[in-house]
Amino acid sequence: MNQPSSNNEPIVASGFTPAQPSGEAPIAPSTFQPLGSDQPSKPKLPWTWLALALLAALVLAVLWFLLSARSLEIAVNAEGDATVDIQGLAIPMGQRYLIRPGSYTVNVLVAGYEPWQQSVLVTDADSQRLDVSPAILPGVVTLTSEPEGAAVYLDKELLGQTPLARQSLDAGERSLTVTAPRYQSHEQVLMVTGRGVEQVVAVSLKPDWADLTVEVEPESAELLVDGEPIAMSEGSYPVLSGTREITLTAPGFEPASQTIEVRAGIAQTLGPIVLRPADGVLALTSTPAGANVTVDGEFAGRTPLSVSLRPGEPHTIQLSKAGYRRGSLSIELDQGASAKRDVTLKPLLGIVEFNISPADAELVINGKVVGTGSQSLSLPAFEHRVEVRLDGYASERTRVTPRNGLEQVVSIALLTEAEARKAALTPEVTSALGQTLVLIDPVAEAINEFEMGASRREPGRRANEVQHTVRLERAFYLATTETTNAQFRQFLASHDSGQIEGNSLNREHQPAVGISWQQAARFCNWLSEKEGLPLFYRENQGIVVGYNPSSTGYRLPTEAEWSYAARIDGERIKRFGWGDDFPPAKPVVNVADNTSALVTGRILNGYADGHIVAAPVGSFPANHRGLYDMDGNVAEWVHDVYAIPSANAEVSVEPMGPQGGDNYTVRGASWALSRLSELRLTYRDYGAAGRDDLGFRIARYAE
Repeated sequence: MNQPSSNNEPIVASGFTPAQPSGEAPIAPSTFQPLGSDQPSKPKLPWTWLALALLAALVLAVLWFLLSARSLEIAVNAEGDATVDIQGLAIPMGQRYLIRPGSYTVNVLVAGYEPWQQSVLVTDADSQRLDVSPAILPGVVTLTSEPEGAAVYLDKELLGQTPLARQSLDAGERSLTVTAPRYQSHEQVLMVTGRGVEQVVAVSLKPDWADLTVEVEPESAELLVDGEPIAMSEGSYPVLSGTREITLTAPGFEPASQTIEVRAGIAQTLGPIVLRPADGVLALTSTPAGANVTVDGEFAGRTPLSVSLRPGEPHTIQLSKAGYRRGSLSIELDQGASAKRDVTLKPLLGIVEFNISPADAELVINGKVVGTGSQSLSLPAFEHRVEVRLDGYASERTRVTPRNGLEQVVSIALLTEAEARKAALTPEVTSALGQTLVLIDPVAEAINEFEMGASRREPGRRANEVQHTVRLERAFYLATTETTNAQFRQFLASHDSGQIEGNSLNREHQPAVGISWQQAARFCNWLSEKEGLPLFYRENQGIVVGYNPSSTGYRLPTEAEWSYAARIDGERIKRFGWGDDFPPAKPVVNVADNTSALVTGRILNGYADGHIVAAPVGSFPANHRGLYDMDGNVAEWVHDVYAIPSANAEVSVEPMGPQGGDNYTVRGASWALSRLSELRLTYRDYGAAGRDDLGFRIARYAE
């Protein structure tokens, strides 16, 4: 044979020549000539060559397929014989197939499974595997139960009621529950074979009751289980298992009850039980209702009332109510009988003389109008609700209990709404810091509409004291003294009022000075918060930016309130805090006196009050309202933004000024002031920053 060449060229087939010994001439073949024939041989037939060519092509095709084919294993995961069909050229070899690379449709059929079909791509890998898992067909299951009509739940979903014939169920492990009333539930794991295999599941439910035998007298008693009647069956009662309340009842007898534990299949016997004869029942009412009832001397309740009475015995029933004569009755009832009785009590009357003012006011007794003005009434001797009312007046309410044979007098004088409101308000309140605030109610006084400012002809009048009319309608509280250093330092511990020429302004009971309007307003909010009152001033990041006029929290007095409190005394309007004379004849106020010359540089000649700078608050006599230092000691911040009023403006009601501004109003004289214009109660100043002679006092609305 020829050996492969060193350059790996494909082997080419050729003719066969025998080898000769070296050095000898080759033997030449001779032409074969058949004996006896001198004729040339005939040529071969054409079909023989055609057959040989076809055979050679077939052999080459097979060799080409075998060399280019790949091994594909098809593993079918199913029970039973599988039929595999590949749409294309594939040579089966057991579970393997010789198949050329490419895309093929594979069909798999297995009895009991869904037909499987899929497009499969055969790659150039030598050996490949295809796992086929056809879907198993549902099983056919028939379910029966004893008793029939039981509910069947499969995986907790209701399937239906037995019998259930030939149910198509997916193969696999399923949770089966069968229930029926009065039977114990049955649960099991159901393995559905699938593949169309028929299965029969028969369930026998166990009873969930026990037989209860009852020995009772009378024998006609009815048995109730948990409040529901139950019928007897073959001499016993079938009672469901569990904790049960058993009650025996019979007409004319008291029911008897007890709780038992019933276990399925375990019979029980109750008794003997003897029912007690039932009491008679008396439905008792009275006129009037609410009378106290005693039965044979024992309190039983108030009418209307249902009373149980022992049968066959006489009973004494007594009724009593304040203001009425006692009522009674005797009654005897049969066993289990019922009766109704209504008892009318006779009233005990007392005379009440009502003195009513004003004469046209209505008198209302227990919600009913009985007339107007004073009158004498005969009323039952029990407590009555009395109301006297009239438009424009505050109603009065009271209670009165007439006494039989004893005349009483009730006097009621109505107050106007304003008088009643003032009477209801506390005359004074005390802050959490111990500050006393007195009530001022302009509506209840002789004057609540007045002229602020001063006449142009008044000596000392300044240009900002323009006369204008204001009216106050809301009651308010005003502190009797200015806020002291000790009180302000509870809000701001670092506060220091300082000193002047060695004269301290920083003692505990001196008024706090050097305080801006903002600080004074924030102190008011702090005090309101401390007492749980609504804040009057609105703050934003520690800056007062407005106010809430409906708030009853602490605030600075409005300029109108300050002026009213200082100047209005009955029907008199004051010019100076101490009276009408100037200068004051005796020490009544702390202003720039003879001793203040070195500090203030100006004094009120001939006047000495004994204090160079601010005095302790309350050192001088209070004004007609009990307010101290309204005309001296330190000037005071008020609530209003500073403005010069218009002389021609309409009456201003409860003026409070705008929500904010650059400067605020200052009212009142101080230890540093001495001129006539400065010591008058109409004197006005303004600013924003603190001064050593400027403090404040607090106020709040009463309602």
